[in-house]
Amino acid sequence: MSGPLTSALTSNAPKYRLSLVWIRRDLRLHDHHALAEALSQSEKIQIVFVFDRAILDPLEDKADLRVEFIWESLREIQGALRAQGGELLLAHASALTALPAMAECLGADAVFTNEDYEPSAKLRDARVEAQLQSKEIDFHRFKDQVIFEKSEVLTALGQPFSVFTPYKNAWLKKLSSTAYQDHRINFNDQLHRPSPELTEKFALPGLEALGFQRSALATLKVRPGSAGGHALLDDFAARIGRYDETRNFPAVKGPSYLSVHLRFGTVSIRQALRLALRVRDTEPGESAGASTWLSELIWRDFYFQILHHHPRVVLQAFKPIYDRIQWSRDETLFKAFCAAQTGYPLVDAAMVQLNATGYMHNRLRMVVASFLTKDLGLDWRWGEAYFARKLIDFDLAANNGGWQWAASTGCDAQPYFRIFNPITQSEKFDSEGKFIRRYLPQLKGLSAKSIHAPWLAAPIELLGAGIRLGEHYPWPIVDHASARESTLARYSVVKDGTTTP
Repeated sequence: MSGPLTSALTSNAPKYRLSLVWIRRDLRLHDHHALAEALSQSEKIQIVFVFDRAILDPLEDKADLRVEFIWESLREIQGALRAQGGELLLAHASALTALPAMAECLGADAVFTNEDYEPSAKLRDARVEAQLQSKEIDFHRFKDQVIFEKSEVLTALGQPFSVFTPYKNAWLKKLSSTAYQDHRINFNDQLHRPSPELTEKFALPGLEALGFQRSALATLKVRPGSAGGHALLDDFAARIGRYDETRNFPAVKGPSYLSVHLRFGTVSIRQALRLALRVRDTEPGESAGASTWLSELIWRDFYFQILHHHPRVVLQAFKPIYDRIQWSRDETLFKAFCAAQTGYPLVDAAMVQLNATGYMHNRLRMVVASFLTKDLGLDWRWGEAYFARKLIDFDLAANNGGWQWAASTGCDAQPYFRIFNPITQSEKFDSEGKFIRRYLPQLKGLSAKSIHAPWLAAPIELLGAGIRLGEHYPWPIVDHASARESTLARYSVVKDGTTTP
């Protein structure tokens, strides 16, 4: 049979017989760009994940919160797929070899995945693509973890932005509903049903098989997976109108707490944006809070495009002149910082929060980063690397951007002469000392006035609170006023173009 009907049937036929959907930072089955595209172009699809040993093996903490979060989120996906007659297939190996091997083993025609913008991930994907092409397997990547990527938002001269406010203005001007449309997922009996042998071969390994163990994830009440992300999104929707007023106070339930879910894609960035826009545009009394949160979502895109256009920021200052700073190499000071033994309660409470929970309030991230670089005079890269090891929501673009902002070495960073005073920051954002008392209970007996700087408290108050400085709580390891002068000299000499003393 030939003719128009045959042509129509042929043109509507799926391009691929079987496609793999390689999930990475997008651990969900809803509003998923690569998955939606694979379903539209394939007879059958198979979702796969690789526990990449290049990422996992260097991790020192074998009770890693992030690994368990990923593992539990994958269990949720596995259950959802099985309920619809499908299966999740996994490998524990180098992604460079495992992904092409899985595609070949399953007889796939194509691999669909969402873009990852970190330099090492881009290199990995290029190598995977080359291997797949050598096997005549197509490789497709899609924008999913950002609203605008790479070079979608540029200056009038076609250059990437390096200052946030004009970037934000251009971002908002470019925004249309197509940028945050829901990539709806309907499997339509397109889930591949692997054989029992393949299901066993690519089964979800236990944490122990991966070389890890249970962490404090459950104790910390961090609920992984899309179920956890949606519960937080619903909770935040009721508070978003006050976000601009509450976000800076660590003792208040002000943040969205969605950072880990956006990091691992258990909630899509488009869902977050749709919430912000809906409240901003339809609920006037809550628009200020929604607009503030919207700005932070735009900051997230901003740092991703900075990392894409300037991958050198991973190891170098965005502003090259600041690579000439001769930072202190005092490891004793750094160890005290990491161990929450600086003698500055807000800084120490923040570090206890980080070490105990894998999370740190955003205002406190700025305070402690400023303290490390401008009170202790230590290299911002030391702090960035420590946060990378500890944060459950660690994201290279945001972590690097935040540390360089605080150190005044980054794009659109605070001026080098803006130096947070850890005492006044404490008095302003934790005035009653509630946050400090939660994480430094040894100081709970101090008054709201003295808790911000215990060494300034009257001896009788310290005695009444059962505190002996140097024993129950450390003396300050640095004098802020003196450190401020040293920092101004360190930066100003570099700015003047001479050698740092």
